[in-house]
Amino acid sequence: MMKLSQLRALVAVADYGNFSEAALELNLSQPTISHAIATLEVELGVPLFARGRRGAVLTAAGEHIVAHARQAMHHLELMQKEANLQKGLDGGQVRIASFRSVATHLLPRVIAQFRDRVPHVGITIIERPDYLDIEQTLRDGRADIGITYLPTSVEFEAWELLRDDFIALLPPNASIRSTHLTWDDLAAHSLILLPCLPCGRSLHTHLSTVAPPMNTASDIQEDSTIVSMVMQGLGAAILPRLAAEPIPSALRVYPLPAPLKRVIGVATLPEALHTPAVFAFLETLKTFDVQSLATAE
Repeated sequence: MMKLSQLRALVAVADYGNFSEAALELNLSQPTISHAIATLEVELGVPLFARGRRGAVLTAAGEHIVAHARQAMHHLELMQKEANLQKGLDGGQVRIASFRSVATHLLPRVIAQFRDRVPHVGITIIERPDYLDIEQTLRDGRADIGITYLPTSVEFEAWELLRDDFIALLPPNASIRSTHLTWDDLAAHSLILLPCLPCGRSLHTHLSTVAPPMNTASDIQEDSTIVSMVMQGLGAAILPRLAAEPIPSALRVYPLPAPLKRVIGVATLPEALHTPAVFAFLETLKTFDVQSLATAE
């Protein structure tokens, strides 16, 4: 019966054109290579190489047979790769690119739930400043899963994870004229917003459409800094609720006069070769109770 060692010897001698270099490549002795080729020729009943001063040259039969040997070696490699993929749940790795608010308030809970079911998979969270960086991290192959805004670029396979309301934060001593916040109530304060690009773009566009002109400051990029400034009475703010957490109990929190949500989704590259560990984590994300975030805060 034909052996794997014979096929490896056949391909190596065909690649290097002599027995000695093939032996070096396979870390075997030259007599071992010669014996493997000789016994293969006996089993097949045809000479595979013409031996001479020029080394080992494939015969006509050898050229056809070595092509099949290469295919066999390729399929053996694919079999090994498939086997390695199936080992993923016993030591695989999942890399998740996300912005801070989801990495802080959602992913740790998802990971804890995942670890209860699949304890031996490593999880890496890659925090990126905005959704454009998250998508590029996926393209570069540095992450398996991206938590980003929807809609995404068309090259991604994506589905909705949660909808996060934008809320207004007013200082502890602020007062409003009725039970419902108005734009005039917000205009009574200096309004602190995230910069327009890229994550704050939807909010700035929304305000330019539905709200009157207001005195705004948009130089601060950290959500926690904005919350602290409002707490000190330095202005009011509009932030996604998840980004504003943890919200100090003294702050006054209101829905916007014209509601706005950011749609957060899970994105992957469809052509990427994902391991079972990645698919298992995606399933955990799909079954995670997002509503539990609201009740737990």
